[in-house]
Amino acid sequence: MEVNLEIPEKMLFLLTTKKRYKVAYGGRGSSKSWSIGACLIAKALESKCRILCTRQLQTSIAQSVHKLLSDTISRLGLDDRFEITQNVIRCDNGSEFYFKGIQNNINEIKSIEGINYCWVEEAQSVTKESWDVLIPTIRAEDSEIWISFNPDREEDATYQNFVVAKRDDCTSVLVNYTDNPFFPDTLRKEMEYCKQVDYGKYEHIWLGKTVINTEAQVFHDKFELKEFETPDGMTFYYGSDWGFANDPTTLVRCFIKDHCLYIDYESGGVGVEFEEIPALFKKVPYDRQWEIRADSARPETISYVARQGFNIKACPKWQGSVEDGIEYIRSFRRIYIHPRCQHTYKEFQFYSYKTDRNTGEILPIVLDKDNHYIDAIRYALNPYIQKKVSILSVLD
Repeated sequence: MEVNLEIPEKMLFLLTTKKRYKVAYGGRGSSKSWSIGACLIAKALESKCRILCTRQLQTSIAQSVHKLLSDTISRLGLDDRFEITQNVIRCDNGSEFYFKGIQNNINEIKSIEGINYCWVEEAQSVTKESWDVLIPTIRAEDSEIWISFNPDREEDATYQNFVVAKRDDCTSVLVNYTDNPFFPDTLRKEMEYCKQVDYGKYEHIWLGKTVINTEAQVFHDKFELKEFETPDGMTFYYGSDWGFANDPTTLVRCFIKDHCLYIDYESGGVGVEFEEIPALFKKVPYDRQWEIRADSARPETISYVARQGFNIKACPKWQGSVEDGIEYIRSFRRIYIHPRCQHTYKEFQFYSYKTDRNTGEILPIVLDKDNHYIDAIRYALNPYIQKKVSILSVLD
């Protein structure tokens, strides 16, 4: 059966090359995921096979590519050939799609016999340890591992193993929005705006360049993306920053353990109306049980949120409060950001000091951007920041 896939020409290597590893990496809007989904559906139609769709962390089917594949099946007019259930997609010729997370479902993955194709989505987050466990489980004759990701740091295991290393058993292709003839106008407007206001971020998000860890980063060498379980009995700190224009309204939860800061939940959105804030906050566990410290610039918003049953108060500001907050957060031995807090992680990567355009000298001026989730963290930790400032003033 012939299927009109309509994918970028650069993605045709998925169907025309014979390699153990097929890797598509690059920036946003390149149609990597849609193309891989369409090609795997074509493979499922071609002959009976088993296809595992996985990523580093998947605690629910909503975090998988299940919906993407379901939508693709409908878009290609193939609803009569596939049965779509909550956890499995089956073709009428016996092909099956499974959806499992590497970290939390590895034993279930090992139990699936005869996997012919394994699609690792958002592979920038897959650790070396996870690759070492996953790869041997995909052992059927002529089986293939398809990998898609937006590069993060150059030292990440996925980037090093499948882009930097020139493996004979791997075809690795850089695919960006410039290669996608179906690039939508909505994303084009976002891309143009990003290109205009922050070219470095544009290169990372839209051109797939890795983030370089430099001295200009405010939290240089202090933070990392890390899977962790939140221990019982922790004292939680909640902070919120209010959105203006294109800035997001945010809520972040964190806790302190062994002189390290752990950021385990976030929620945020641009253009959030008053009545939408409770639903946005609800995405962070126990949002009504703990005190939320919020940006004092919007007292009317704080008053509204308080009337909805939240324990929320305005966070005081003072001259130098931003710098004092940065100094306190940097005083932690390490800052661990859970992978579900992707927006927070991106801000930690881009939050920077100003650099002299002519000399390259790093100036003691913090750029007021890429800081909305970070500001929420400052508000959350405000009692500690104020205490430290008070102690220092006494010592002076």
